[in-house]
Amino acid sequence: MTTDLFQIKFWGVRGSIPVSGPEFDRYGGNTSCIEIRCGKHRMIFDAGSGLREAGLSMLADGVSDVDLFFSHCHYDHIIGLPFFKAIYYPSINVNIWSGHLDGKMSTREMVEQFISPPWFPVKTDICQATMNFRDFHAGQVLTPHAGIEIKTFMLNHPGGAIGYRIEWQGRSVALVYDIEHIPGSYDPVSLEMMRDADLVVYDCTYNEDEMQRFKGFGHSTWQHGTELAKMAGTKRFALFHHAPSRTDEQLAEMEMQAQAAFPESFAARDNQTVVI
Repeated sequence: MTTDLFQIKFWGVRGSIPVSGPEFDRYGGNTSCIEIRCGKHRMIFDAGSGLREAGLSMLADGVSDVDLFFSHCHYDHIIGLPFFKAIYYPSINVNIWSGHLDGKMSTREMVEQFISPPWFPVKTDICQATMNFRDFHAGQVLTPHAGIEIKTFMLNHPGGAIGYRIEWQGRSVALVYDIEHIPGSYDPVSLEMMRDADLVVYDCTYNEDEMQRFKGFGHSTWQHGTELAKMAGTKRFALFHHAPSRTDEQLAEMEMQAQAAFPESFAARDNQTVVI
């Protein structure tokens, strides 16, 4: 591996619930899970159902240290955690970060409540990995490793969600999902996160035509996202958090429409890799 590799891999790109079937083969059906590599360091953002495969890949690669960041703890973003094999291996160090429940619940409490009966058959004491729990608050700048800077932001989502901007060696990736926009308004937080970013991963759950029906659900549209991308000088734009009912054919059409508005757009797919 080259020491300056900055790479993003999508292990899960859906929102709400995993899906399967021939109509979801191209873009995939796993829920939110993104791996970012900065040289030798590996970081995972969200523990959706895609985390299971991410974990198997890491074990095959002999990874012994990983950072796992939560945007928030709705089901689709945590469901893969008990199936992340790395947490059961004594040779592995896992740093688990969260900030959306700052002042209400710690990262340790969140994980221990989720991995426990009656929601799961065993408690976290079965986990053999060294699990380090890291709490932070929105607005804090995180430095999980030397040279890696992660800016954190509170997003407009029911119960709160953290957006991340990862900066390394003059390059940047912004994760702006599980966010609801206000029609006719351009959120200054989103613009700050997306400013001159090499890649933005944005919540494109809905079309603008659908937003009125789903007001308050905490999600956005590709139309709004591409407008933000143009305003912010974003280089590439990834449609993410696809609605579970959105078929391959429908996503391909959405992708084409987004590209007409912002040519450097693409709809993220399970197992897709992007090098920055």
